[in-house]
Amino acid sequence: MTPLPPEACQTMAEVRAGVDALDRELVALLARRFGYMNAAARIKPARAHVRDEARKAQVIANASAAAAAAGLPQGLAETLWEALVEASIAHEFTVWDTLRADAKSDAA
Repeated sequence: MTPLPPEACQTMAEVRAGVDALDRELVALLARRFGYMNAAARIKPARAHVRDEARKAQVIANASAAAAAAGLPQGLAETLWEALVEASIAHEFTVWDTLRADAKSDAA
């Protein structure tokens, strides 16, 4: 069943069904985003390249601009994307280290 758009909801059950459906979509999008973090970890030649503060600032600014254009509350995107980008960087470090450790053990 396709959830109703927010403006058509008449009951909390309809609202909850919409939120739950949207959360599933968000999780799928996050999985896709983290796939790109896996690719970045594979591609970056040096561990020092994983954290890129200029790129982090650009990503947050892009999200902030998109949020403002969508009419979301000011500061929401910055808060969410700060956490998202930091989690992405932590994940990328883990993947980067794992890939290089696996390569070393394969060579031994």
